[in-house]
Amino acid sequence: MREIVLDTETTGLEPADGHRVVEIACLELVNHVPTGQEFQTYVNPQRDMPEGAFRVHGLSAEFLSDFPVFADVVDGFLAFIGDDPLVIHNAEFDLRFLNAELARIDRPSLVVSRAIDTVHLARRKFPGAQASLDALCRRYEIDLSVRGKHGALVDCTLLAKVYLELLGGSQPSLSLASDAHAARDETGQTAAAGAKTIREPRPHDPSDEESAAHAAFLDKLEDPIWRR
Repeated sequence: MREIVLDTETTGLEPADGHRVVEIACLELVNHVPTGQEFQTYVNPQRDMPEGAFRVHGLSAEFLSDFPVFADVVDGFLAFIGDDPLVIHNAEFDLRFLNAELARIDRPSLVVSRAIDTVHLARRKFPGAQASLDALCRRYEIDLSVRGKHGALVDCTLLAKVYLELLGGSQPSLSLASDAHAARDETGQTAAAGAKTIREPRPHDPSDEESAAHAAFLDKLEDPIWRR
């Protein structure tokens, strides 16, 4: 099963106010595990960089001016994500920006229903707890030292680890005869869990007292079947 972890960096919080995408990063998962296949690009927003956004990701307008505009990177981006599910932290934000960029160049929007929002997953699993990426990394003891500033590819890498944990983490293989659940038989040898232990048969012959009591009981019966 192929999924794409996706993150963006932007010049602000609202595309309707003229804010633009400045970085896109994607990371491929197969069966929830990173394959090493990545897509990352900076994007020239063709506008200034507000100080508040610069403090978050450290991408200046001067730095970004040397990179292609969105129209020049869109084909590579869309080819990488294909039609696969998108794993996004706060999906509404990223898809709103990406769809605004797509609309500017008359390209079809990304369908919201294909997104797996890890904020929603976290809030269902931990009601009332903080659901930011930093908070989830701390909860799952994921190293945050690589996140000096926000960066789309770094955040994708962290989110892939968080996503796996939200799904239940690395699961041990289920086996009825697991070495991790071994038992010892009466000889001290190790036997796999679930294996039968052979015991000595228990005696079932009646005692002399039991035989005499049974005979006395039969004497009280007329033609008992036990004496035929």
